[in-house]
Amino acid sequence: MASGDERHGEEEGNYGDATMGALREIYAGYAWADVASLEPEAAAARVRVRGAAQAVRAVGRRVAFLVLRQGSATVQCVVSRAGGGMARFAAGLSRESVVDVAGVVSLPREPVRGTTQQLVEIQVEKLHCVSRAVSNLPISVEDAARSEEDVARAKAVSSIVLAGEQRAHVGQDKRLDNRVIDLRTAANQAIFRVQCQVENVFRQVLLSEGFVGIHTPKLLGGSSEGGASVFKLDYNGQPACLAQSPQLHKQMAVCGGFERVFLVGPVFRAESSYTNRHLCEFVGLDAEMALRDHYSEVCDVVDKLFVAMFDHLNKNCAKELEAIQRQFPFKPLKYLETTLRLDYNDGIRMLQEAGVDVDPMGDLNTEAEKKLGELVRDKYDTEFYMLCRYPSAVRPFYTMPCPDDPRYSCSFDVFVRGEEIISGAQRVHDPELLAAQAEARGIDVATIATYIDAFRYGAPPHGGFGVGLERVVMLFCGLGNIRKTSLFPRDPNRLAP
Repeated sequence: MASGDERHGEEEGNYGDATMGALREIYAGYAWADVASLEPEAAAARVRVRGAAQAVRAVGRRVAFLVLRQGSATVQCVVSRAGGGMARFAAGLSRESVVDVAGVVSLPREPVRGTTQQLVEIQVEKLHCVSRAVSNLPISVEDAARSEEDVARAKAVSSIVLAGEQRAHVGQDKRLDNRVIDLRTAANQAIFRVQCQVENVFRQVLLSEGFVGIHTPKLLGGSSEGGASVFKLDYNGQPACLAQSPQLHKQMAVCGGFERVFLVGPVFRAESSYTNRHLCEFVGLDAEMALRDHYSEVCDVVDKLFVAMFDHLNKNCAKELEAIQRQFPFKPLKYLETTLRLDYNDGIRMLQEAGVDVDPMGDLNTEAEKKLGELVRDKYDTEFYMLCRYPSAVRPFYTMPCPDDPRYSCSFDVFVRGEEIISGAQRVHDPELLAAQAEARGIDVATIATYIDAFRYGAPPHGGFGVGLERVVMLFCGLGNIRKTSLFPRDPNRLAP
């Protein structure tokens, strides 16, 4: 606690270092408040708030201004008690220390610049530090919060000094090495609140469409997608791997009589992908449903789901999107009320007419996808569309061939800003065809015998889709790197923090 000399003229115990439990009696009579809720209507209220000391500025020996941050909301706290001990204590706080402040909400003469709550401030009567941060932080929140424009402007001058202040550039690896601090920026607070809303809308819309939420195992006896991109492990003496997708089990759930299922869960891909859009672990949003007549029924659900999702984000997350915009400028996503569905051959034709060399029966590479996205945007005024009827050769073994031409499949991908975010299709529900297609792709049929057997007991025609949660947020907000939308990313080089 502060010394007796410093408390001259002030009530003993009104400031200093203290544990949380010791403050209960000291703060009696002050009501807990959220910084974001402090508005002019709260003037004269006696409140208690807890947050991080974002900045402290001393004015002489008796006055200090403390900017308190709680989440992404900030408020100015004025420390001006008689004697000056509390002001000197405030001035000595290290940035990011967690503090409790109690005082009276007041209206400043002029709006407070640099805080979210510009029309109010707190006249501090009690101030205690409950967790003191180290004085030399590995990165500062202020530096981590700089916009890309600020960084570019700083790089453009040789001294990287603007207005007499050092402006450090915090690179991607440095941010991720110190993610706990990086997450405190307004943009990151907003990104993961937007991500939460994406997941919520995904659940709510599918529940309203008669889907049932399920959970599937992440430990498998064999690859669910084929290929070698699996994390292998020992499972009680048996070879096993982490699930590349919930594909097999969500189909089995449909065969189990649930008809429409969805799930949200981790997906693991042991790929040496160093791109801006791949992770070794991500959150999958998956759905599977019984079909009545045609795989376009899955497209109908995707259309309704994502238009509702985008509408919700634009309507209900305006503050969060604005905070992201300030640090990572992006243009609002263009999408149609009814999502465009483009046949794969028509997409190929558009690319060829634009001079792009593409294989009509092959998959589109990243460059071709981006080019097609530009062409679609210019022609149809949308950055969100579906590409349907892919060639069978480029789809997974469990994809149903088109009945009119087996060279093509009952499948689709969905694109945002020229990048694929959703892959969907009708599945093969005939066990013999399924086994034949798996074997043709080099998959040991014995390792997926229980999956194939599930279709021997009666299976409805069905289809579904999967999408990465992080990729949806990255592309909707135009963030350019999926690591920005993963709380603690796992890529080929990163296993910490």
